Amino acid sequence: MMAIARAGIPNSTPDRRLVMVQSAGPTGVNESVGSEGGFLVQSDFQDQLLDDLYAGGDILSLINPGKIGLSANSNGIRLNGVDETSRANGSRAGGIQAFWTGEAQQKTATQPKFRQISMELDKLTGLCYATDESLQDAAVLEPWLKEAFNTEFTFKLEDAIVNGTGVGMPLGILNSGALVTVSKEANQAANTLLSMNILKMWSRLPMRSRKNAVWLINPDVEPMFGQLSMPVFNVDNSQIVGGLPAYVSYTPPTDSAYAKLQGRPVIPTEYNNTLSGLGDIILFDPTAYLAIDKGQMQQASSIHVRFIYDETCFRFVYRFNGQPKWRTARTPYKGSNSQSPFVTLQAR
Repeated sequence: MMAIARAGIPNSTPDRRLVMVQSAGPTGVNESVGSEGGFLVQSDFQDQLLDDLYAGGDILSLINPGKIGLSANSNGIRLNGVDETSRANGSRAGGIQAFWTGEAQQKTATQPKFRQISMELDKLTGLCYATDESLQDAAVLEPWLKEAFNTEFTFKLEDAIVNGTGVGMPLGILNSGALVTVSKEANQAANTLLSMNILKMWSRLPMRSRKNAVWLINPDVEPMFGQLSMPVFNVDNSQIVGGLPAYVSYTPPTDSAYAKLQGRPVIPTEYNNTLSGLGDIILFDPTAYLAIDKGQMQQASSIHVRFIYDETCFRFVYRFNGQPKWRTARTPYKGSNSQSPFVTLQAR
């Protein structure tokens, strides 16, 4: 009591024991200690799983309009096509020709050449087990598993459309016999993208593909678009001394639209190689890629596979295949630079 009384005298030093009392923790029911009331205070609980930002699907959405769904009794398709590898006279439409003919002159007959595309379905699968307890106690788990496998299937399909080997899986753009690889510029430094690279890639795209084409890029390429210009060299052409605005049209992305390069959408993907690698930037026409499937992804579950372990098996199957419609690049009527709906840039 004396210590308390002295603490009330102005300019006096309070007893140290009183200071300790003032700094002590709560002595009644509180939130700081779980057993003293903290367990009773709940946090808001969201009954869903946080998902990743990489949803994908942009490439499939471009391919799907032309996708062919197979009938119930087939597992593949055969398509007849014109065997055209050049736009030169005698090669267009596989050999069809027309001639300027004078009056009473004999007409010249020509004959087309055809080819057949044969493709059978490949199978993409996924499998997962979940204990009965986890399914009963976490209602969000089963729908999340289905959505997660749907997202994974999208990733694998789009990756195959770009990088597929064609062996047990779709044939991708970068492994196609029709791929045109534009050479890098002389003395071009690593980790660069030049205006002339873009212009030359664009020039190798057939005219009929330009209204449908899209650019696929690795996100590492995107900063290069802000540096596009035409170099200015010194007198002996040995050193770059400046630059001029390039004849390359680039429009940055907006909330509702992709960026555009030469008027065509620029789609960043995970499937493109990193900057300077082969395939870091691809220009392609989605309508020139042939895809087939057998309906939607099949989802099924069974309690019997691991019945004695109280586990449910989830199975996912999608039958799909795809390949470029063009077998090879085509030589133009005038000029020697071949053209194709599938164009990329040499590694730098």
